Amino acid sequence: MSIIETGATLHEAHRDNHTHRDVNGGWLRPAVFGAMDGLVSNLALMTGVAGGAASQQTIVITGLAGLAAGAFSMAAGEYTSVASQRELVEAELDVERREVRKHPVDEMEELAALYVARGVEPVLAREVAMQLSRDPEQALEIHAREELGIDPDDLPSPTVAAVSSFGSFALGALLPVLPYLLGAAALWPAVLLALTGLFACGALVSRVTARGWWYSGLRQLVLGGTAAALTFGLGSLLGAAV
Repeated sequence: MSIIETGATLHEAHRDNHTHRDVNGGWLRPAVFGAMDGLVSNLALMTGVAGGAASQQTIVITGLAGLAAGAFSMAAGEYTSVASQRELVEAELDVERREVRKHPVDEMEELAALYVARGVEPVLAREVAMQLSRDPEQALEIHAREELGIDPDDLPSPTVAAVSSFGSFALGALLPVLPYLLGAAALWPAVLLALTGLFACGALVSRVTARGWWYSGLRQLVLGGTAAALTFGLGSLLGAAV
């Protein structure tokens, strides 16, 4: 095993092994949630209808309707949710911007107090706060990070969230319908393909969450399979009752 000998080499090794994933981009959560929701909800919807002894045509129409309705609903919900969150953050930033402009000395002292609370010497904390406060926009960014825990330059995009949700939900919801569109006459190919997709999605998510691929895949498989089995049973009961 080689040993790092120079400061320059140490710096390069640290830099190469100290990168982080983008956790604030706004696309991962809606994309993952959309794909899982599309798979589980449409599979459960179709198995519930199939459990009621519906015709093949009815099952296909139900699946396509579930795909369209769910994709548009997910996109609208994500856009509204992320846009509302962003508007709230921007309103708080405006409040902080006014405070920095109207009471610069008080805001500087507040920033210095935050650094002191983190263990910085009072004199040094005041000097750092004074230098950072010379630029109002930089001061605003520092206050936003320290007080609100946000990065003003990295707010999530409502459009990215909506598009991610729509596409991923539609793709996930398509899997249970696909075997029927390709000529399948029974439910089991749709169930098999959907469960395989759930396992694959769970395993894929592990690539960005550092979870074991088998654990993530099996978790999604069990959850989706349970939902499909329960709705099939409910459909069978309702079909027999009706």
